[in-house]
Amino acid sequence: MEQQIGRNLALELVRVTEAAALTAGRWMGRGQKEAADQAAVDAMRMVLNTIPMDGVVVIGEGAKDKAPMLFEGEHLGCADEPKTDIAVDPIDGTRLLSQGMANSISTVAVAERGSMFESPYVAYMDKIAVGPEAADAVDINASVETNLKNVARALNRDVRDLTVVMLDRPRHEELAQQVREAGARIRFIMDGDVAGAVMAATPGTGIDILMGIGGAPEAVVAACAIRCIGGEMQCKLWPRNEEEWASVHAHGVDVSRVLTAADLVHGDDVFFAATGITDGELLKGVHYFGDGATTQSVVMRSRFGTTRRVDTVHRPSKLDAYGVPFD
Repeated sequence: MEQQIGRNLALELVRVTEAAALTAGRWMGRGQKEAADQAAVDAMRMVLNTIPMDGVVVIGEGAKDKAPMLFEGEHLGCADEPKTDIAVDPIDGTRLLSQGMANSISTVAVAERGSMFESPYVAYMDKIAVGPEAADAVDINASVETNLKNVARALNRDVRDLTVVMLDRPRHEELAQQVREAGARIRFIMDGDVAGAVMAATPGTGIDILMGIGGAPEAVVAACAIRCIGGEMQCKLWPRNEEEWASVHAHGVDVSRVLTAADLVHGDDVFFAATGITDGELLKGVHYFGDGATTQSVVMRSRFGTTRRVDTVHRPSKLDAYGVPFD
């Protein structure tokens, strides 16, 4: 794998998320989720097709007949090797972007072919995610109180010092009550499941743990980052309706199985890149000015445990290449 996937691939992936963020950023606060998503998808596809790899989208936007999204099974790249799996979320937090709210990001992850977990029958997972210092302190089968006490102990804090991030959904009312009864604080987010997990695993964001039910594809994308950071993520499939339960029973899917970050992406060499679209705790958003724009990105690689932050100034000629309106 060291010979197959080169060190420069990580920086190539930053170009992908930068392009998506720059194009989508023009739609901030304009209330048009579909237009923003389309802009990000078009830019992401264009740049992915310039990268020397034979990539297959494993985590994408669904079947080909739902194009022009980046559909699952789509081949991207401009070479026969290396053969890779690709996980994309052109805009994590589309609604956040459309309403001009914080923490929308563009993400892409790449690993060796066949390494990413696929969930064709169940769209959601129950999740818990933490950073490196608390990686051994969580157990998704344990109670909320037990997990919070163990994480607090691992971080040398009191439970009341912890901040839990979770999606603001009716399904989390009981979970939120248990967190409050245990004494921890809660940061609700409207959307942005990937960003929430990455914030929980990244020191200095003010977020200590992610809990709750969110998308299964987003779990795989987040797991790629967590594999690089060194934290931990545990998930269990969460069938949301009778149709998914029927598929689970028909295909013998074990919903009691605990999936770790290594189960969600088990490759030896995992790459993750993200670029901020709107300002947030994890990354600054896109800022446009008279002669261009600035972006802030993060790029990670699991093999060496490296995390790099990339602050970039983009000139109008580059934005023209991505199709970013600049007049």
